[in-house]
Amino acid sequence: MLPVPRSILDRLEVSELKIVVVGGGEVGYMVAQTLSSEGHDVTVVEEDEERADKVDSELDVITVRGNGARPQVLEEAGVCPGCQVDLLVACTNHDEVNILACWIAKRAGVKRVISRARGLEFTDSPTWAKDLGIDVMYSPERSVAREILELLSVRSTVHTGELMDGRWGVYAFRVARDSKLVGVALRDLKTLYPNYVAIIVYIEREGRGYVPHGDITIESGDLCYIVTSREDAWRLEEVYQGHRSRPLRKVIIVGGGKIGFQVARQLEERYPSLDVRLIDHDEEKCERIAGELKRTLVLKGDGADDGLLRQEGIEEADGLVCATESDEANLLFAVIGKALGARKTVAVARRKLYAKLDSYMSVDSIVNPNSALASLILRHARYPGGSGVLSIIDKIDAEMFEAVLPEDSPAVGRPIIDLGLPKGIIVALAERRGHVFVPVGSSILMPGDRVIVFATADMMDDAIRYLGVN
Repeated sequence: MLPVPRSILDRLEVSELKIVVVGGGEVGYMVAQTLSSEGHDVTVVEEDEERADKVDSELDVITVRGNGARPQVLEEAGVCPGCQVDLLVACTNHDEVNILACWIAKRAGVKRVISRARGLEFTDSPTWAKDLGIDVMYSPERSVAREILELLSVRSTVHTGELMDGRWGVYAFRVARDSKLVGVALRDLKTLYPNYVAIIVYIEREGRGYVPHGDITIESGDLCYIVTSREDAWRLEEVYQGHRSRPLRKVIIVGGGKIGFQVARQLEERYPSLDVRLIDHDEEKCERIAGELKRTLVLKGDGADDGLLRQEGIEEADGLVCATESDEANLLFAVIGKALGARKTVAVARRKLYAKLDSYMSVDSIVNPNSALASLILRHARYPGGSGVLSIIDKIDAEMFEAVLPEDSPAVGRPIIDLGLPKGIIVALAERRGHVFVPVGSSILMPGDRVIVFATADMMDDAIRYLGVN
């Protein structure tokens, strides 16, 4: 997670906010670190002494020790009737603490409250958050399950991310040695593949990454991050890799927690004939989820038991998802599964330290639910009105900005090629009256267009200025 350059916030004229973060774990630490570095007044409430000491010694924030669900603790953090707190973020691992902290804060007059909800029942219906006065209630487990589903469906993609409410996405494909794209300049892609609605927004090459421009030539081994629709992602895989994924036939899931359960349920919904098997060591949990899932075969066992994995057909599995509560176990299970023949392995790892281990281990993809939650919280902290979204794509040194163009935007009514956008800034998508398209140089943006822009960290302030958005 990269901090937003100070220059961006200066250009946006963002005023200092008073923010209280309840929970100093991985998510709370990441949010507090980023917001405090942007000049906001941040207070962190943490009950665990070790975590509180870490926050206190490493971050420029006020640390309050105690249970964030208790009124007297929140009052010490500045949350009391008539307070001037702009935002409270509750992101502990306990839903009840998060919800109660938000409820108390809202009654005290805090302008905006955001709650993490690990229990999926809290986000199954929007009425929970509405009835409690919570502005945003978010389940990172549900979002990560959708990401895992995309990674399994398009097997050659290494990373994915949702755009435009899930209708579009970012897909990272490695360019195969025999790909027809090798030696092709980016500006020629539209001519060679006129029926593909896609754009490359980031390229990793030999350990370095950048937002590309039209003169860049694609090379073998490039990891290209491509914005495209879910439908076109299948066809692009064939262009970049020289083959298309076969339809999913069998997926094995290790771990029957919230993420594992969600992956199994979403696989059942999307692929009616798919063979899904879920392994967990807890007999009581197995019995419970077996009654809630319709077609998934639930097995009690050890995800590291190669005999069990062979018995369940790991060598025929199109995907192995490792989603226990232990990051280390998930990485180990994924390595074992890959060695036994699983075509694609996905490991859930919540610690930021493990985010890029897939470059050093035989694990195809690593997903981090904490990063997804932190990104969402930061979006709402920076743009409480929802008029724009500034988020950081995990794993790459680039940022994405989403905004609706106002009538007085200098970008309105002019072809994109005439905007004079510097290299390092790409208008990737635009939505107009429900229709989403990839703009080209001759495209003319209109008032009310919803646009998504990618830029390097040091160029994002220029991108915002060119678009004229607040």
